Amino acid sequence: MLHVFSEILAYNSAQNNSDKERPNRFTITKKQIQAAFPFWKEDEIRRIKESLVAMGVMKIVEGQFKTELTVEINEVDSPRVPSATVQKKKSRSSPISSVIPEDWQPDENWIRLCKQHAIPEKFVRGLIPEFVNYWLERGQSRFSWGNAFYKHVIREWREEETRRGAHELATAMSAEWRPSPEATEILERADIGPSFIEDAIPEFVLYWRERGVNHGAWNTKFVEHIRRQWAKFSASFNLDDTPRVISDSWEPSADCYEILQLAEIDEKFARSRIPEFVMYWKDSQQVKSSWNTVFLQYIKQSWARQLKQTQLSKKPYAENQHIIRSSEQRIKERFQQFSDRSWAE
Repeated sequence: MLHVFSEILAYNSAQNNSDKERPNRFTITKKQIQAAFPFWKEDEIRRIKESLVAMGVMKIVEGQFKTELTVEINEVDSPRVPSATVQKKKSRSSPISSVIPEDWQPDENWIRLCKQHAIPEKFVRGLIPEFVNYWLERGQSRFSWGNAFYKHVIREWREEETRRGAHELATAMSAEWRPSPEATEILERADIGPSFIEDAIPEFVLYWRERGVNHGAWNTKFVEHIRRQWAKFSASFNLDDTPRVISDSWEPSADCYEILQLAEIDEKFARSRIPEFVMYWKDSQQVKSSWNTVFLQYIKQSWARQLKQTQLSKKPYAENQHIIRSSEQRIKERFQQFSDRSWAE
């Protein structure tokens, strides 16, 4: 921006359009500014202009950005250089980057620019020690520590406003609390039933009232809670896992017989064991959430025991011990195969 403005001054001087008393001053319209900087948005142009003014490089004499501006480019003092260099070249040299001094303080122009954002001066000056220590430890060089401090103050103030806003909005859960229409609409768009949402409100209110927690976004927490509960409900849909005592007329499901068939266990054998199974658990009065699972385990163990007895009965009493041990090993492996329930872990 400074380069373009300098070109405008040079053009005005060549065309004898510049003010002879103030050759560093010129007037530019908003349309001309937008044409000169097509690669910047309006708020970026405004921000860079204010930054140049704050650094003292230029000043706005009169006018507003909405119409036209009268700008004056200020002379910038050259940094101190050896006298021999000055004799060789008296033209203005480029700014020199430097490490931040231990006693660094922002210029009053930067303080004033911060205050234009409604930032208290006490807050601004309170950030100086932390800012200086941070950059001293990093040991980096900059051309303008004032500009870096200004950006740091703006960023910290925005975070402070966010913290204050969240604290001011935080409230305790009330007995009359209900989710906002926006929160309910978000959940319904996720195909969550209105009745499910309504039924969950009393439990949600009771949970947070007992904890006495203050929060500034109860609607957000409610949406997250309902989504989790709906996912659990959907996963367990049509699955009744309530523990109960076995009934007199209990029968294993068709899926249970299919699993036994895959394990090469005779279905007639399984059905013959049902009365014994029901009577045992009815007398014990124990409750289970899945009697099919218990029945599968019982049938597998019974089938393995019967298989072992059958194999042993086919061997003569005086059979070779080596053959007996081999048979027992095979039976043991077969027994382990049928009693293995690692698939259910």
